[in-house]
Amino acid sequence: MIPEHKAAGGFGRRAVLRGAVIGALAAAPLPFAQRLTASTKAPAKAATAAAACVDLPLVGGAEFPIGLFWPPPPYQTTVDRYGDIRTAGFNFLITGNYLDDQAIIRQTLAIAEQVGLKVLVSSDPDVQNLARRFTISDDRSVPMSITTADARNLLTNALNQYRGFESFAGFSLGDEPPEGQFPSLGKAFAIAREQAATYTPYSNLVPGSGDGYRAMVRSFVDTCHPPMLSYDRYPLLTSGEDPQYFENWAIIRSEALRANIPSWVFVQSVEFNGHRFPTQAELLWNINTSLAYGCKGIQYFTYWQPDPARGENFGRALTTLDGTHTPLYDAAKTINTSWLRPVGAELKPLVSELAVHANHTPPTGTVGFTPDSYLTGVAGSPAVLGRFRPTDAAGTRWLLIANRQSGTSATTTVSLSQATVKKVSVFDPATRAYTAQADRTKIVATLAPGAAALYRLDV
Repeated sequence: MIPEHKAAGGFGRRAVLRGAVIGALAAAPLPFAQRLTASTKAPAKAATAAAACVDLPLVGGAEFPIGLFWPPPPYQTTVDRYGDIRTAGFNFLITGNYLDDQAIIRQTLAIAEQVGLKVLVSSDPDVQNLARRFTISDDRSVPMSITTADARNLLTNALNQYRGFESFAGFSLGDEPPEGQFPSLGKAFAIAREQAATYTPYSNLVPGSGDGYRAMVRSFVDTCHPPMLSYDRYPLLTSGEDPQYFENWAIIRSEALRANIPSWVFVQSVEFNGHRFPTQAELLWNINTSLAYGCKGIQYFTYWQPDPARGENFGRALTTLDGTHTPLYDAAKTINTSWLRPVGAELKPLVSELAVHANHTPPTGTVGFTPDSYLTGVAGSPAVLGRFRPTDAAGTRWLLIANRQSGTSATTTVSLSQATVKKVSVFDPATRAYTAQADRTKIVATLAPGAAALYRLDV
């Protein structure tokens, strides 16, 4: 039986494409520990690990990571196709879609290098053996196991294939791994940190909700010590909005803050069983609500439409199966280049301090607005408010006001503390500059469906 937190999103989408679910499902998760608040201090070990990650590809640097999964297949792996990806505002991709042997992966890296894309390699056969197909154990009685020395050799062999490419960013060590694989996966992460210290080790988690899911996420973080916490959840259902979407984000945000690592998410950019084809406003809503919850990396699922043999009735994505751009390609290009790239760069170095729902009933597992020393009231349309601080917790704050609705325009008024906030400036993504408002007592944000606005609050 699939545990509740895995049944919520299934191994489905990504695991069906990857074929990455191997072996028996994990036993029931550990008992749930006390819920954390945003002020919880990260363990010293996590803080040390996070400090070591600041210079890793994609995780470090000023550029906000905008990536994709399910790139063009081998016969469409060309400079023109990858140029389209770069033109649409993406800066990295994760291999898949039959880019499954070292020769085509090297070709992918060479082409990605020409257009300025980074690549996380997920489909290398040595990496799959290291992190997915076998258990790393020096106990030779463990079935389907390899020794630690074997695992190191596999990682070194894979690294030697790709380390000469500037586009090579690191390895994906597992997509939606079952909880029972965490101990072995943790060893794979440790070997990657040891053997490939300047590259990014990556893994992406299943969606979920509730105490069991939180315990599973915490187990992954504490066992594997990843440089970021990535997960997927696709909230645009044919029946409406996924009711557990925001609860899932609240758990991921809390656990990422506890570990002092950034959180990444996959947004929905494909139609498949039970999930509709997004509009531009819905894609923007998916991105902006994620930013409000402190997201530091946006990944699209998928870029290329998966072929029918993959199952799940995958339909249009940013391209169709033959590579024709859909309206969502142009939508993603507009969003990525004119909004996400500049706003993401502003938010990337900041710490999520607050993620609350205003002017509507907070979804299960989330927090409603309450006044504090910066924000004294909220009125008008439903909104999701994300507030951010510098890493040194200095007085300046940033406020992202995201329209809670993807189908309706919004006007939300946020009242500010005159005792604390001395100056209010709104960010212009076109110029990447802030313009001071004449009125420092309140913000009136008029937002298109799914849109958001970013403000700086100086004290």
